[in-house]
Amino acid sequence: MRAPAPRPRAARALLLVFAVLGVGHLAALVAHAGAAPGSGPAALADTVVHLTKPALMPLLAAHVLLRGGPPLLAGALLFGCGGDTFLQIGGGTAFLVGMASFAAGHLCYLALFARHGRRGRAGGPAGAPGRRRARTAGAAGLYAAALVVTVVLLWPDLPADLRIPVAGYSLLLTVMAFGALWTAPWAAVGGLLFLLSDSLIAGGIARWPQLPAPQFWIMLTYTAAQCALAVGVLAAAGPRDPVPPMPRPALA
Repeated sequence: MRAPAPRPRAARALLLVFAVLGVGHLAALVAHAGAAPGSGPAALADTVVHLTKPALMPLLAAHVLLRGGPPLLAGALLFGCGGDTFLQIGGGTAFLVGMASFAAGHLCYLALFARHGRRGRAGGPAGAPGRRRARTAGAAGLYAAALVVTVVLLWPDLPADLRIPVAGYSLLLTVMAFGALWTAPWAAVGGLLFLLSDSLIAGGIARWPQLPAPQFWIMLTYTAAQCALAVGVLAAAGPRDPVPPMPRPALA
């Protein structure tokens, strides 16, 4: 499917709406955490949270399309919306469906990384291929170790019916985050933030000690992850409009 013609002015407007809605969503999460359970402020904050959460990723997906970005990137974000919606519904079945929707988004990201990633590009100083292989092996070892440690620590505390699905999803998420390393700096940041966000969710399911207002931290890292992934893929794909890119993060 071919990307639509870019409309940078409309893209900027949608990005502003996304940012305002995202800040409102995070503020409502903080307000809900600080309000007395069952009170009017808690009910109002809860309503704002439930109305704004499913709207965030469609706005970002529309921004991507108006930037002339890959439709598959918009698809990855919309699968994220599906995950957000089902996780918000609650319950074991909805959680599994939501996790499957996020997994579909990760598969979209992997396809985008394969298409637009910088692995194997020509150029670089003498000996660069050998250094790239060493860096790849080192990064793979670190991500694999993080996956194993996370699953081993979570396994005893997870409900029995969620152990295999969570382990499989964790593997796919880790592969996605690893693939993001070789796509663009912002994509790498997004992959790491996605790992952090989902680790916070898994820790809550396992009933580990939580940070104050845990949903705030989950949504902050998740929203930032999706934004960074979108920016990274747009940069790697070569957006066709004059919207100024975000500054390049300093990565080691």
